[in-house]
Amino acid sequence: MPEWLVLTLAMGAACAVVLAVTLLQHRRIGVDDDPSETPDVIEYITMMIGVVYAIVLGLAIAGVWEARNAAQDHVQAEAQALHEISERVRVYPPEVRDRIRADVNAYVGHVVDVEWKRMAESGELTDRGTELLARLRHDVADHRPKSDFEAQAYQPLQDHVTAADLARTERGSSAEPTMPGVVWFGLIIGALVTIGMVFALQIRRTPRELLLAGLFSALIAFLLFLVWDFYMPYSRGIAAGADPFLKLFPGAGD
Repeated sequence: MPEWLVLTLAMGAACAVVLAVTLLQHRRIGVDDDPSETPDVIEYITMMIGVVYAIVLGLAIAGVWEARNAAQDHVQAEAQALHEISERVRVYPPEVRDRIRADVNAYVGHVVDVEWKRMAESGELTDRGTELLARLRHDVADHRPKSDFEAQAYQPLQDHVTAADLARTERGSSAEPTMPGVVWFGLIIGALVTIGMVFALQIRRTPRELLLAGLFSALIAFLLFLVWDFYMPYSRGIAAGADPFLKLFPGAGD
């Protein structure tokens, strides 16, 4: 199901529930009911609950957005390190250069075509990817420089392999959900309490009040959708993508 459709249904459902509950509530309220008699303490509590929940929801959105950006940075760092290996190895003999570049291309192709889907589905890296990176490391480390020019390139190549390995490890760690279940529990319960306090104020059935109540509930549904969309950095609509690999290795996705 497209995510825009999920968002639309969630916001529509939130509005419908609030409006339905409001209309049902007013059927039970007598004609002599006066909403102005709502105690001031209820208005104060409602305001405080709304402020606290807004802060918590804002922190949740900021946290998952920062985690998403960090995940994209790991991908960029890994792709750049592999690109540097592929370029710097040009000073090596043709047979060594071609073997190392073949290792890089094989690893990048596996990441883009196979491992990315595995990360999106289960949040895990593949054993095959680990093997391909290990083979690249061994081929880079096993070459013995035969000139000063090759010797100057040897250590930077090792450093870039290490950087790619570290970025891969970080990419695997960031593939997991960035918010624990207890936080989701708090966000959902907080949304229900915040919206529920609207009824404690005894809103009337005037078009203006019903519109504001519906828009308020739709806004909370939208913000919760943003948290849900961001908290899996590699598998949702606004997700960290494999674009750095595809830009630096154009043939990787073929």
